Amino acid sequence: MNSRQRRGIILLLLSVLCALGAFAGVFSVIHDAESKAGPGTTAYRLRADIPAYQPLEEARDRFEKISMPKRWLPSTAVTDLGELSGKIAVTPLRKGSLLQEDMMAARPELKPGQQEIAIMIDAATGVAGKINAGSKVNIFATFDGKDQGTKPVSKVIVSGAQVIAVGKLKALDHDGSTGATTRRAGEAVPITFALDTKDAQRVAYAESFASHVRLALIAPGGDDGISSADRTYTLDSDK
Repeated sequence: MNSRQRRGIILLLLSVLCALGAFAGVFSVIHDAESKAGPGTTAYRLRADIPAYQPLEEARDRFEKISMPKRWLPSTAVTDLGELSGKIAVTPLRKGSLLQEDMMAARPELKPGQQEIAIMIDAATGVAGKINAGSKVNIFATFDGKDQGTKPVSKVIVSGAQVIAVGKLKALDHDGSTGATTRRAGEAVPITFALDTKDAQRVAYAESFASHVRLALIAPGGDDGISSADRTYTLDSDK
């Protein structure tokens, strides 16, 4: 074996040793990173936006299962979609966000002294598509001045009414007989409120005798108080 061959063998051995050293270094870095990150765990990320107050159990297809190191996962992260049962989104949830417990709350339920009452609300004159379980609304009723000497009047019959359920859109028949609330053909939505006895009576009266019942959505955290002077409106009083 001449000197050139010996140099070639030595260079080959050095290349192998360098490759082994590089592999060992990469393996060490990966192992160190894994040891620092800790074991992986399951979490859920939004694959699409979810509006505020949307029932989350009905939106299971908008979540994707992911895996991430447990030590990096927030303590409030949801790791089981079973937690969605009976919950609604408290704020609009955005695509790509990690699902966490403080993003949701229990679906509204009746409080002592309250009762459920449901009425049909015209989809065109209500707040179409924006009212969900958990929303708060002011309920307006408009009465025609049919008797001699009386004038049309609009009244806020209930302020800060709590919505506990929103049904599916239904088509009204040709004379609007799906409910007395709506007097013309179109589409309506059954909306259930949690009200005390007096407010429930007001809503029942308006549904029976008002020409129209409308809802005004109150912004989350907004003030739902209305002064007595602002509860009744006639055209003559608008100066």
